[in-house]
Parts: sequence; C-alpha cells; structure tokens
Amino acid sequence: MTRTVDLNSDMGEGFGPWRMGDDAALLDIVSSANIACGFHAGDPDVMDKTMRLAVANGVGIGAHPGFADLKGFGRRQLPLPHDEIAHAVAYQLGAAQAMAKRAGGTVRHLKLHGALSNMASVNHALARACYSAALDVDPDIVIMVLAATAMEEVVRDLGCNWAGEIFADRAYNDDATLVDRNKPGAVLHDAETAAPRILKMLEAGAIIADSGRHIPCQIDTICLHGDTPGAVAMARGIRQHLTDAGISIASL
Repeated sequence: MTRTVDLNSDMGEGFGPWRMGDDAALLDIVSSANIACGFHAGDPDVMDKTMRLAVANGVGIGAHPGFADLKGFGRRQLPLPHDEIAHAVAYQLGAAQAMAKRAGGTVRHLKLHGALSNMASVNHALARACYSAALDVDPDIVIMVLAATAMEEVVRDLGCNWAGEIFADRAYNDDATLVDRNKPGAVLHDAETAAPRILKMLEAGAIIADSGRHIPCQIDTICLHGDTPGAVAMARGIRQHLTDAGISIASL
C-alpha cells in the first residue's frame, strides 16, 4: 500500500473582489496547490496572494490552466482546435511561472482544470496537445493526470515526469472518469464518507468506482476541491484519517 501521498487542492479561483473557497485554511492542510492562471478564474493579484501563501506554508505550486470561460468557471466544454488549446495551456503556464518567481517560488507541476481536464481524460490527441505544449515550456514539469485514463497513457508515452491523481470528493464511473456533477452522488461533501473510501483505494492500489469495480492504478496524489461546501473540514478530516492510518503526507 502507498505509505506516502500528496494532497492537492485547486485554489486561487477568486476574481477581483469575488472570493472562491478558503485558500488560506486549505494551505495549512494540503501539500500541493493547483493555482488558477486567469482564464477560468483568478487574476494576477489573486495569483500573487495565493502563491505567496503557498511559499510561506511550504506547499508545492502548480499551474492550473483551463478554458477562457470565467462565466462558466471553465466547466463548459468548448469545441476549440487542439493547437489553440495548446497555445492557451502554454500561455497560462508561462503566466504562472512568472508570478511564482515573483512570489519566491517555482511552478513544479501542471494540472488541467474542469471541462478541459474531462475532455483530455478521454481524448488522447487533446491530452497530448496540452501536455506537449507544457513540456515545450518546461521539460521537467510534473504532469498531474487523472489516473487510469487517456491522460496517463499519453504521459507514459511521452516519457515525462507525471503523477497519478484520484479525487477524494468525486464519484467514479467504471472507466475511471468522474461521474457528471449533475448526477446525484457525484460530489461528496463530508469526510466521514470520503476518508474511509480514499483509504480503501490506497490500500487496494486502485480506483473504486460507484459500481464497486476496482481499477488498478498508480496513486501519487489526492485532490480535495476547495470550492465545494465544507471543503476545509473535509480536507482536515481526510488528512487526519490518513495520518492515523500511518500514511505520510508530502509534496510530490
């Protein structure tokens, strides 16, 4: 069983005066932060504040690029050409690197956001376009992928640094993709339910789908969404449950 695992959370997703999630509280719990780059959420001021907090807390910084869809929070699928999407990924990574450098840190990993991530998890060509663009900018960056999906097949083929991710607060389909958010039970809201489920996955070395099916995979990091109700309490509860079971929490 995995004895060391990374906990990551999406953050920096406010915009101007609009706040999304409690980043400061989450940064006391997680070991990696996926920070929005201004397309689906975030702006230079929010990025700076979040990255400085991450550096102060010793939390790894990741770029979290998504579609240019502020109104839809990057959760609407946009039928754009792959080269256009690749340019947007490279652009957002470059912005994250610049802001991280000013904050005294570095961008260590990249994780696609929302609809872009969901699309890339089933579309090898799209995943390759996104990840190749990121690797052109930084050949050593760690690509965070949805475990056991097309994303993982692509990074294995690319031979790059990568980390397999599972979600603490999302239900799974039998093909290792996430259950649609609009369906009942797709999003979990309490640690009492989520924590034992995650521990079982770590013990099994597999994603456990809603049907009970086990999908063997490499689990390097666990995502705790920061924008869901009760996110901080859930994150704290899951971390405590894992450490009580003898699992160490550490950055990638």
